[in-house]
Amino acid sequence: MNEMYMAMLGILLLLAVFDLIVGVSNDAANFLNSAVGCRAARRSIIYAVAAVGVVIGASFSGGMMEIARSGVFVPSQFTFHEIMMLFLAVMLTDVILLDVFNTLGLPTSTTVSLVFELLGAALAVALFSIFDSPTETIQHLGAYINSAKSLTIISGIFCSVAVAFTCGCVVMWFSRVLFSFQYKKMYRYIGSLWCAVAFTAITYFAIFKGLKHSTLIDASMVKLLNANIAFYTGLAFVGWLAVSSLLQYVFRVNTLRLTVLAGTGALALAFAGNDLVNFIGVFMAAEESYLIASDYVAQGGDLSSLYMGTLAAPVQANTFYLLAAGLVMVAALVFSKKARTVIDTEVKLSHSKGAAKERFGSCLPARAAVRVALNAARFVTRITPAPIARFVGERFRPLDVTETDGAAFDMVRASVNLTVSALLISLATSLKLPLSTTYVTFMVAMGSSLADRAWGRDSAVYRITGVLTVIGGWFTTGIVACTAAFITASVMMAGGMWGVGLMLAVAAFILIKSAMLHNSRRGQETKLLDLTNKDVLQEVGAASAERLGVALTIHHATVKALLAENRSELKALRRQAREMNRMLKEIKEDTILPSLRGLTPEQASRGQMLYRLHESSLGIAESLLVIVKASYKHIDNNHVGLNESQAHDLLEMSYKVAELYPAIRRALQKADVQLMDACLTHSGDLSEEFAESITRHLISGEDDENSLRNGVLYLNLLNETRSMVRKSFSLIKEQCELLRSQV
Repeated sequence: MNEMYMAMLGILLLLAVFDLIVGVSNDAANFLNSAVGCRAARRSIIYAVAAVGVVIGASFSGGMMEIARSGVFVPSQFTFHEIMMLFLAVMLTDVILLDVFNTLGLPTSTTVSLVFELLGAALAVALFSIFDSPTETIQHLGAYINSAKSLTIISGIFCSVAVAFTCGCVVMWFSRVLFSFQYKKMYRYIGSLWCAVAFTAITYFAIFKGLKHSTLIDASMVKLLNANIAFYTGLAFVGWLAVSSLLQYVFRVNTLRLTVLAGTGALALAFAGNDLVNFIGVFMAAEESYLIASDYVAQGGDLSSLYMGTLAAPVQANTFYLLAAGLVMVAALVFSKKARTVIDTEVKLSHSKGAAKERFGSCLPARAAVRVALNAARFVTRITPAPIARFVGERFRPLDVTETDGAAFDMVRASVNLTVSALLISLATSLKLPLSTTYVTFMVAMGSSLADRAWGRDSAVYRITGVLTVIGGWFTTGIVACTAAFITASVMMAGGMWGVGLMLAVAAFILIKSAMLHNSRRGQETKLLDLTNKDVLQEVGAASAERLGVALTIHHATVKALLAENRSELKALRRQAREMNRMLKEIKEDTILPSLRGLTPEQASRGQMLYRLHESSLGIAESLLVIVKASYKHIDNNHVGLNESQAHDLLEMSYKVAELYPAIRRALQKADVQLMDACLTHSGDLSEEFAESITRHLISGEDDENSLRNGVLYLNLLNETRSMVRKSFSLIKEQCELLRSQV
């Protein structure tokens, strides 16, 4: 055997391990977000339960391995060399794609990625094969692709969106009517029954149905289970009812908490059983191809004439690989920082209304959907009998903030999310359908959120935008995965080992840049401020002084670039001003506003002044952005520059503004009230100077078109500069009051 193929197999093994890591980082949100969101237990316990489910589920995934071997393409049409190139292109693309989505914190479908990557790579390799063949033409391309199976897989994946959302919404609505938000009252009576039903359903699908594909269970036992499935299911229900009743009424154990943890384990099991093929199925198929080729060469065959039709035959998956993959997934689950980023996205989209910062903005489809929903809700309210409406309204009356424990949602919704998701995924696995676990769990969570009225009128448009963004990401995944795999396979087929080396280098570069970007994003995360700490107030003042210095530097540079008509410099300054404005808005949303929640009456006045202080900084940044954008627009449109008098006055005013900064900076950095009072007393806000400049312009004003346009720009710049100066003094006043309130 050529050593090149041994090297390719080694690369595929390394990529499979890395794919497991980045894949679990993305899919961990699927089975962890419900338990984390309702705070069912400490994270360490949740992770331990999920780890057990992953290891067990890994042994159930043998029946899914055929998807990577023959689910999308027809292996008998490809030679050994072509198959190895195809598999390598798929793995390279998959690792890069999933890592990019993890860095952005967006959940995506690993199943969609794999299917479309197989399709794109197969198309590229097939085209090269056709072009090299003297008898085949482009019309023979269809013989290379398993079109019927591919369409079945893809349509099944996308149909799961509607099924999962509907199931989550319906089950959650009836569950909330049954329990209400005051679920602890009803829990006393039916908690054990609820637990028994959930455990039985999980046992049926995740265990009984999943066992028939396990590599660890004897075929005779599987046959016995299938023949007596109704009896064993009834026996399981009786057993679980007895156990849950004993735990609840005798040992006073919260069986809802147990239901959530069991659902987490079951969903992790279902995930590993269904999605493991997405990560190691390609490598296992490549290894099988290598073994077939080795035997063929040992018998004197020529590799160039070896076609891989044997891959279409049923195969028993290697138990060692499955369990080893499960252990790698567990390690990735515990140590991956990107997994937590993705979990945060789903938890925040499912969060109770008004309790969390909205991560997404709004879009036209979301606004239209909310308007339609509001009109439909009003119609339903009109036709619903008053007693029924009152009963349902009472069941859905949310708890006050003081009655919650800070969780994103309660255990009733968490148990619905986990149980419904686990059942749907386990059912698909038992039918050998590569259902997208991301599609199912995300849409079940969104459906339950909608039914639970977590999307209030104020937050619905942002939540729907978030859902559309994630779903759009899935569709984008399919297109990007197919295109990227096509390009990767094409480069490797055209360049041989040089092409393989080039694509490996590109992949390494992208992964390194992705890691750097994720670390920088994590470094920008802010913390809540302790208003009782004097050091915090000094830090706030120092930060305000630093930002003011940057703002004045940008302002002075803008004036000089405007007078020099330097378009490129103004463009760079505009970018800096926008970044400062964006950063201050993020600090307001992530730090200032959260720090003001739950303040005591004694801290309320300080909190108000802290808010006003930050608003002054934000006002300075907004005025600066107006100045820079107006200057850039003027030069970008190739308008005539300012006249000599205007240029002189504007530059002089810029110098005078800059002269104020040292005193302001010292006062803010040292957080010294006396320095601040002195600065306010002895430093003027340049009101007279601004007035004189405006008067000189009005007296000597000209009436031609260029002069009028320049005059408007000049007055606009003066006005916004005066606004910056006034807000700078306002900054000092707010900081001074804040420090006095701390004494």
